[in-house]
Amino acid sequence: MVKVLFVCLGNICRSPMAEAVFRDLVVKERLEHQIEIDSAGTGRWHVGKPPHHGTAAILKENNIDSSQLRARQIVPRDLEEYDYIVGMDQENIRNILSLGKKQSDKRVFRLLELVEKYHANGSTDVPDPYYTGNFQEVYEMVLAGCEALLAKIKAEHQL
Repeated sequence: MVKVLFVCLGNICRSPMAEAVFRDLVVKERLEHQIEIDSAGTGRWHVGKPPHHGTAAILKENNIDSSQLRARQIVPRDLEEYDYIVGMDQENIRNILSLGKKQSDKRVFRLLELVEKYHANGSTDVPDPYYTGNFQEVYEMVLAGCEALLAKIKAEHQL
């Protein structure tokens, strides 16, 4: 089983959006029995809460269910259990690594590092729509990142 964890600050906007989008892609590829998906936040402010209404709305517009998602905080054990730990921005990566991972751990990376058009211009942070309100832009970034991540996992694990 390949295990993927998406991480943002509060686990109510970007990382649950990525979890839901990625799960949708995985199910469409019939890989749900080979890939396990979760999300977490580096902060604990929203633990137990459902996704932000903006995240839920954009997912619903795209026929992606988020009704079962609840925020949780990342814990050190996650760093050992997951094969891919995908942060939404550089601050998330720093917070993840501060839990004990080596600075060179290749399992920890930003989602948009996998998307050439973002990587090429150096803007590999997914902006936080909690502050910007731009859930559509974030959805497009997350979708591109999740498609690239699925391709990477399929290639690396011969799925």
